[in-house]
Amino acid sequence: MELDWLKKWSTYSPQKTALRDGDTGRQLSYLQLFVTAKKGAAILSQEWNIEPGDRVAALCSNSLEFIILFFSLNRLGATLVPINTRLKGPEISHILADSTPKVIFFDSETLLSLEKLISNGEPKTWSPVSLVDWSSDLHNCQNEFSEFKAVDDSLAFILYTSGTTGSPKGAMITFANLFWNSINTSIGLDITQHDRAVIFLPLFHTGGWNVLTTPFFHRGAEIILIKKFEANQVLDLTTGQKCTLLFGVPTTMDMMSQCPAFEKSSFESLRFAIVGGEPMPTQLIKKWHQKGVPIRQGYGLTEFGPNVFSLSEQDAIRKKGSVGFPNFYVQARILNADREDCATDEIGELALKGPVAMQGYWNNPTATAESFCQGWLLTGDLVRKDTDGYFFVVGRRKEMFISGGENVYPAEIEEALRKIPGIQEVAVIGVPDEKWGEVGKAFIVTQADQAEVLDRLRLFTQNNLAGFKIPKHFQFLESLPKNESGKILKRMLSLQ
Repeated sequence: MELDWLKKWSTYSPQKTALRDGDTGRQLSYLQLFVTAKKGAAILSQEWNIEPGDRVAALCSNSLEFIILFFSLNRLGATLVPINTRLKGPEISHILADSTPKVIFFDSETLLSLEKLISNGEPKTWSPVSLVDWSSDLHNCQNEFSEFKAVDDSLAFILYTSGTTGSPKGAMITFANLFWNSINTSIGLDITQHDRAVIFLPLFHTGGWNVLTTPFFHRGAEIILIKKFEANQVLDLTTGQKCTLLFGVPTTMDMMSQCPAFEKSSFESLRFAIVGGEPMPTQLIKKWHQKGVPIRQGYGLTEFGPNVFSLSEQDAIRKKGSVGFPNFYVQARILNADREDCATDEIGELALKGPVAMQGYWNNPTATAESFCQGWLLTGDLVRKDTDGYFFVVGRRKEMFISGGENVYPAEIEEALRKIPGIQEVAVIGVPDEKWGEVGKAFIVTQADQAEVLDRLRLFTQNNLAGFKIPKHFQFLESLPKNESGKILKRMLSLQ
């Protein structure tokens, strides 16, 4: 299959805008992006000897140079490892130790995090490179790397997602995975080169890269990239640039709808908005419908696509809470505890098969083996299918919850909190929150002074956990409820 997408579009539509910086107005045509990526590949090859299979990490905020870095690595057959800029030192250290990149790119906004790693004696096998300096090198570079060394099973990304075992796991995403995710997305959303969308989700997430960004580049469409979500700015760009698609989560859609400019905005260019992460409230759906914007909801995960299910805009209210049907090249089953197919409306674990399935977890054969059963990816999500064939997500076997669009895994937080002196036992669950959808609540058993433990908790979490992972509520108990085998009964905690 053809993987050098920029080369194709630089021939078909060389002057067509590929990438625009929504913050500065700077833009690159498909020809300019193609040429710049070739220069970037030349620098990476000559300066740091990046070769096929090498990993390059990026601790960076959204920028055109971040996109250019990805396409430069494509040419070399190398792998991008985006790192969540909200992570703290120990979390970043784990990812670097696991992925062993040759180079880590940083920018002015992440320099402090990198300096802390180095000052703390981080064992460094990688070279730190400023994305700003690299941008200057791109401007001055006279050489171009014209080859394209990536093949179907080359790793395009290693995307780290927190796991139930407490340590982040790197999902291996190949170029073939990207191709088929783009095909699924293009069929489901009818993407053409005339489409345009604002991307504000961070490029350390599969949502930032693969919900619309890589499918848009495959289809010759236009991406407007901004550093972070600002409701008024997204509204202004979406309407002012006549965007055709809008992607967000219920929280961002709600924040935009509350802007004073929302009522005066015209969305006549929008075909629809795509919403993921969690079900969108009916009243919010109706609010956007009243502005003439249909809502399409869906479901996805880093390890598979991520575009897996889609609910058509016509069913947004009639089938509220449903994620719809599997995308075109996706097979889905609902399995019971005996790995047999569930009956209608019977709850079971969602299993998926198709060419968008990850290749496994980097350096983690045990977790990889546990995630697949006879070629089917076991998602850990509990779903049911109604009599009309619509799928509904009803729970998470892995106990993950979503806070403001971020996946949060209690086991990872629990492992961290157990390191705090005075904490004997701890359990974390997700609880409803008006602003973020869900937040963490930690139940703690201690014999020490509770005020002192809380002080240690706040200090420790601020230095060791990303903000979205820090529990917002704490409750002290004499003991945690357990069954006869000693397993903590979290369903009992949810009643506290």
